Amino acid sequence: MEKGKVVSLEDRIPKLKEQRRRKANRRLIFLLLLFFLIIVCVIYFQSPLSHVKNIEITGNRLYSFEDLEKMSGINSKINIWTIKKDKLTEKLKDSGGIKSAKISIVFPNTVHIDVKEYRKIAYFEVKNEFIPLLENGEMLQDRAMTNSPYDAPIIKDMKSDDKVIKKIGEELNKLSAEVYNAISEVRYTPRNTDKWRVTVYMNDGNQVLASLSSFSDKMQHYPSIISQLNTDKKGVIDLEVGSYFKAFDSEGEKKSEE
Repeated sequence: MEKGKVVSLEDRIPKLKEQRRRKANRRLIFLLLLFFLIIVCVIYFQSPLSHVKNIEITGNRLYSFEDLEKMSGINSKINIWTIKKDKLTEKLKDSGGIKSAKISIVFPNTVHIDVKEYRKIAYFEVKNEFIPLLENGEMLQDRAMTNSPYDAPIIKDMKSDDKVIKKIGEELNKLSAEVYNAISEVRYTPRNTDKWRVTVYMNDGNQVLASLSSFSDKMQHYPSIISQLNTDKKGVIDLEVGSYFKAFDSEGEKKSEE
């Protein structure tokens, strides 16, 4: 049987001391690095380095960068890590035109805001001012403009009836781009038999009589109806019950089936 090698205690002590010294050095280096990191963090959080320096905003059309910056309340005096994302999102949504907002913090001092706005569906004309009407039926009073707009239909002769305004917004939002872009004006022309009746002025010179209760469904047939008419003549297309055409210069009525 082979004898094992015997190591004396005197030979082992230096090695044990060396191992302990190395462990102590590693522990000291770790503590120093941790201490240094804590100092750096304290300096960063307590200094202007952690204050908002850049604000990035995307997805906005209704509101300008300056508008959203003001609405958010964020400025260079605010510590970037004290921003409450949920509260800021709700604050932006309370403006009326913002459907949703996604807030992200980009180290070291940038705030990124990605907004999704409600679609501007029309302009509501009131006393020579044009107030944007959104797809959810809400009007942005603070975004009123005096110059006649061209990027959406204009609603005229409308009283401040919230139900009717909301209904118009909903019906316009359902239209295809082809039909929507063909509309110039919508006038509220109710009758005793139909409180939802409207007169629509088209860009091609024709007028359409329709009811908001079936507006989007029947207006979708407008291109088909026009294709069956004599394009040299303009007139009124009545879609309230059936669908028929009456030229402006004619006393009779010309049938035009959908």
